[in-house]
Formats: sequence, C-alpha cells, structure tokens
Amino acid sequence: MDFIEPYVVAFSDLAWSYVFYLVIGGGALLLLYSRFTPFRYVKHAIDLVRGRYDDPDDPGDVSHFKALVSALSATIGMGNISGVAIAITTGGPGAIFWMWVSAFVGMATKFFTCSLAVMFRGRDTAGRIQGGPMYVISEGLGGLWKPLAVLFAIAGVIGCLPLLQPNQLIQIVRDVVFAPYLSFENGHFRFDLVAGLILSGLVATVIFGGITRIAEVASRAVPAMVVLYMVATLWIILYNVAEVPGYLALIVTDAFNGAAVAGGVVGTTIVTGVRRAAFSNEAGIGTEALAHGAAKTGEPVREGLVAMMGPVIDTMIVCTCTALVILMTGVWQTTSDNGVTLTASAFEAAMPGYGAYILAVCVFFFAVTTLLTYSYYGAKCLGFLIGARYAAYYNAAYVVFVVVASVASIDAVISFADGLFALMAIPTMTSALRLAPRVMVSFRRYSASFEPRNYDASVLQRERTRDSRSA
Repeated sequence: MDFIEPYVVAFSDLAWSYVFYLVIGGGALLLLYSRFTPFRYVKHAIDLVRGRYDDPDDPGDVSHFKALVSALSATIGMGNISGVAIAITTGGPGAIFWMWVSAFVGMATKFFTCSLAVMFRGRDTAGRIQGGPMYVISEGLGGLWKPLAVLFAIAGVIGCLPLLQPNQLIQIVRDVVFAPYLSFENGHFRFDLVAGLILSGLVATVIFGGITRIAEVASRAVPAMVVLYMVATLWIILYNVAEVPGYLALIVTDAFNGAAVAGGVVGTTIVTGVRRAAFSNEAGIGTEALAHGAAKTGEPVREGLVAMMGPVIDTMIVCTCTALVILMTGVWQTTSDNGVTLTASAFEAAMPGYGAYILAVCVFFFAVTTLLTYSYYGAKCLGFLIGARYAAYYNAAYVVFVVVASVASIDAVISFADGLFALMAIPTMTSALRLAPRVMVSFRRYSASFEPRNYDASVLQRERTRDSRSA
C-alpha cells in the first residue's frame, strides 16, 4: 500500500489547491450577501434547539436538537483532536487562526446549505423524504445540473467510508492503553486488526437502525462526551491561564508569517487551516446538510439557523481548546508525534499519569459517534445513486472498511478523506451560491413573521391547542 500513498497525497493537494478558493471565497460571498442578518437570531436558534417551536406534525425524521447533535457527532470527532494536532504539525500554530476564519465564514455557509437541504427535499426510491446537496441540486436546479448531484453522491459514498476515526482511535488505544503492557516488536498489525474487528462489531449494532437510532444514540452520547472533553481541556487551560494570551498571540502572528515550523510559508499555513477546519466542521462540504435535511420542520431557515451553531461549538470552542493544550504543553516542539498521539502526549504532559487515559476515553466516544453518522451519510448517497433498498449493502461494506482503516497509514487516510471532501464541496458550494436568493427570500419572510406580536402569538395558540388535546 505504500506505493499508493504519494498519489493519494498528490490528488488531495491538487483538489484543495482549487477548492480552497471555492470554500472560503464562496462562503465569504454568502456572508456578505446575507449582510450578517442571520447572526442576529442566535438566541432564536438556541430556542429552536431547546424544542420550543417543535411540531410533531412537521415533515422530517428527527427534532432540531437531534439533527444538530447528529451533525455534531460527525463534526466533533477526530478532526477536533487529531486534526488540530495535524494542523499545528503541518502548518504551525497559525493554522488555528485560519481554522477560526474558516469557521466564521462557515457559519454563513451552513445557514445557506442547511436551509436549502430542507427547502429542496426530495424522495428516495422508497418514497421517504430526504435532504442533502444531491436533492438540492436535483429539485432546486433541475435536470441539467444532475451530473453535479451524481458527483456529490459518488464522492459521498467513498468519502464517508470510515477512514480517520478507526485509524486514530486504535492508534491511541494501542499507544496509550496497551503499549506499556504489550510488546509490538514484530509490528502492531495483528493488534490493529483485532481491535478493528471489535470496533466494527460495535458499529454494526447501531448503524443498521438508520438515522432514528443513530440520532437517539448521538443525543445521549454527544453532550456527555463534549462535557467530559471540555472539562479536561479547560482544567489544563485554567491551570496555565496566565500563558493563554501569549499563545493566542502566537496563533495570530504565526498566521501571517508561517515561520513557527521550519519551512512553513503563509500559503501552506492558510490552506492547512482551511482543510483542517473543513474536515472538522464540514461547512461547505455538504455532509452536514445530510443530517440537517432530516430535521422535522416546515420552515427551512429554522434548520439553517440551528446549523449555524455547529462551527461555533466545533471549531471555535472545541478545536481552540485542543490547540491551546498542545501549544502550552510544548509537545509540538519537543516530540515527533503526529495526529492523536501528539494530543495524547500533551494531555499526559499536563496531567501526568492519567491525562492520556482521559483523552483515550474521549477519543473512543468521539470516534464511534462520528462513525455512526458517517454511515448514514454514505448510505443516503448510495440510495440516491442506485436506490434506497441498497442502503443496507453500504452499511455492510462500511463495517468491513472499519477494519481496513484500522491498519492503514495515517497520511494516506488523511489525504484520501481530504481529497474526497474537496470533491463534495464543488456541487455543495455551487448549488448554495446559485440558490442563495431563494434562501434570503424565505429568511425575510420568516424573520418578518418572527416579530413578537405575530410569531409568538401563533406559537402560543399552538401550545394552547396541544394543551387542549392532552386534556
């Protein structure tokens, strides 16, 4: 497999050399086109997530909350732990600044792509309502644009296969939990294979239940795993709080000189930050729209507003905490570790004796929940291509690929996933830019009805109706 790796890396670099401008430039255009007005409705988005405006009679499969945590279960994963470490190793601390920029732009991108995912929902061959970029293109742009929908679905089928998650999960379990007690003198292939088989069995018990079961598991696991990880990282950060301003300054200054890593250049730092942010929060890639498109709502912009919260939670908060832990412990300069092992070294340096074990627990939940959601994404893409009845075959292949990724090279895994994410971004951003006026028309109508004298009265009437029914 080693001879394939250089070609995979070259493919990824070539794809992102062009798609980089589409993701950032297109997102910036959407941000300016919206005039930042959706950002005024953050409080309303929180109320939507809390279920204040849920209506069980609305079309869709899951609530706003479950749609958000399903999307977050895919985005809050190895991209936040190993992805940040890879960003710092490859592009220096300045790459984190460009992750922030990408996330801010990504808030607008998600507003448009996820509003469209509900606005232009279609039906699969089984007659079930589905949302996602391929349906947005088919229903919103028409038959002439169908090749773009097919491109997204093909890239999604392959790109959503389990790649980074099992690879990095097994790496940290091997290096942190078992390495002190087992000898890997003859290589660790056998251990990785056995661990991959166990992990694949665990994943299989959930993914065959579809989005409903995945959302149910995610709604329980995601909040708990985020709290655990944030408590651990914030404890380390607060213990070294006096150093935080200096490292934040380093992130900003290095973003423009790229000199913190030998041979680093500004261009490499920017592209690295954007690629890692895209893999982390998926804004503009289109996968997030697959989850939000399943939301139970009749108002498309509601889900767009909910989706805007994703990059804030995922990149601006969780990724920043990971970056500060890695930087303030100094392991990024003193070890040759990469990926999740570098983050584990940082946790162990900050909390000797148990830090790496805490991270291992977090990685387990992060990786497993991401694996569950990605299986749903890939199955939807396959269903669009050849029919919904074949989705179960995708899940079967998915379980097999869990084992394959467990024994693969991290560089090949990262580059392959990056390249396919770049391909998915092309149809996603193209359709978002073409259909953005439709979203703003819907948003202006919705925001007008949101005035307290109009919107809250209708909500109150709905609540009274429900109360009378229950009585």
